[in-house]
Amino acid sequence: MKKAFAVALCAAMVVGLLAGCGSSKSGDTTNEGSTKAASGKTWVIATDTVFKPFEYTNEENEFVGIDVDILAAVAKDQGFKYELQSLGWDAAVAAVQAGQADAIIAGATIKQERIDSGWIFSDGYYNATQTFVVSKGSDIKSFADLKGKNVAVKNGTAGADYANELKDEYGFTVTTFEDSPTMYQDVILGNSVACVEDTPIMAASIKEGDLALEIPDGMANDGAPYGFAIMDKNNQELIDMFNAGLKNIQDDGTYDEIINKYLGE
Repeated sequence: MKKAFAVALCAAMVVGLLAGCGSSKSGDTTNEGSTKAASGKTWVIATDTVFKPFEYTNEENEFVGIDVDILAAVAKDQGFKYELQSLGWDAAVAAVQAGQADAIIAGATIKQERIDSGWIFSDGYYNATQTFVVSKGSDIKSFADLKGKNVAVKNGTAGADYANELKDEYGFTVTTFEDSPTMYQDVILGNSVACVEDTPIMAASIKEGDLALEIPDGMANDGAPYGFAIMDKNNQELIDMFNAGLKNIQDDGTYDEIINKYLGE
């Protein structure tokens, strides 16, 4: 879970990040055929920096991914303008909490704890499981094998929640990291015997990054949907447009094209 001081620090830094320390992508996506006319407002949307294949920088130095393409397609359908700010997970959350960004799209799992703390989610746009991941050739084959060992997690994620739910039952400890690549390296270097990550992200990262990691059978949870989110009820218009646009791109096949592009499903 997020530590209070980490969020406070990110909130203090976020103005500078929004001013240009992170990657950004602007979307001037007014569309005469959209179901909702653009108001002229440019919405600021915060996201993570590396959460492949949902948001990442490709070999052409373009910021791409499932979240990036879904947002672009929805905005085009609904005729609104946006600026996508790549800040990192903690800073993206803090930006929305501080009112420096209007919404977040970053593979954010819809869960009650977040709703209770003020997150207002869209309809789910992708269902993902979380899984334990081990080094290639590891002896870790089940939860029982984790006893007395350490597991790496990413701060404030559903994967961290999953590990923390199991640690007492299976007798392992947890170390928290701020980003996925550092978490992966902790396992590769042998400091932790496993990490916990969203399954599609892990599968893509192993394949494309040729990481010395593997996903054991039987160590994933049942999963939950990702959602687009705001934290200010005055921005409900944006959630309504996202939901309407999401339904439209699902109905016309655009959504499936985006998923196939990155996951081949």
